[in-house]
Amino acid sequence: MSRSAILNVMVQAALKAGRSLARDFGEVENLQVSRKGPSDFVSAADIAAEKIVRTELQKARPDYGFLMEESGVIKGEDPQHRWIVDPLDGTTNFLHGIPIFNVSIALEREGVIVAGVIYNPAMDELFTAERGRGAFMNDRRLRVAARKSLPDCVIGTGIPFLGVGDHARSLKEIRHVMGEVAGLRRCGAAALDLAWTAAGRYDGFWEHGLSPWDMAAGLLMVREAGGYVTDIDGGEQMFETRSIVAGNEQVQGQLRKLLVNARG
Repeated sequence: MSRSAILNVMVQAALKAGRSLARDFGEVENLQVSRKGPSDFVSAADIAAEKIVRTELQKARPDYGFLMEESGVIKGEDPQHRWIVDPLDGTTNFLHGIPIFNVSIALEREGVIVAGVIYNPAMDELFTAERGRGAFMNDRRLRVAARKSLPDCVIGTGIPFLGVGDHARSLKEIRHVMGEVAGLRRCGAAALDLAWTAAGRYDGFWEHGLSPWDMAAGLLMVREAGGYVTDIDGGEQMFETRSIVAGNEQVQGQLRKLLVNARG
């Protein structure tokens, strides 16, 4: 596949940050038994990865702004462009030595996501997408799964945890969905969940309470792989509602209908 110059910049930033995370990931097992615990170490790994991404992207486009998980909003001189970055999506997995985490980078132009990169260094899987040019994993073209009937489908989701999220709503939604599908999965890294939906590993995915950096790159990948992405109500305000439903046209519609019915 041929990549644009800007996508190559994003890929190199993600790979460099991913190598840093991979080195730190190798130390997590030793930290599990330390008195201090691994939390401070993981926070440092997160911040180091974000610094790498920011440095690499600023070299190429110094005028672009940023929306970053750790550093927040950084305004640039170019008001039409901003990078949306999660340097370590799947922090809890990383903390526990589970090899499902990623660096996520998206480029937003005038409010539209036009390029995205998601890299899982533990599995060496690089997902890329550009608007109108398709989605790829390690240069292999991606297509969403073709299954059309929910009983045949494996669906990914997010599950709230201690002190975070609407637990009652989640239980209602899971109860409505689990009796209609072949399986539910919760892997703990929303960007990868969306990338896996684009790759056809999941037939569909939904989650609430996400931030823009959790879904910006992934939603583009699903769409470039031929899928549909909306919020729970079928709108385009995923960043505002913080909800997302993804899949092929048939599965996404059926899944969204189940979620709406769960409110009753």
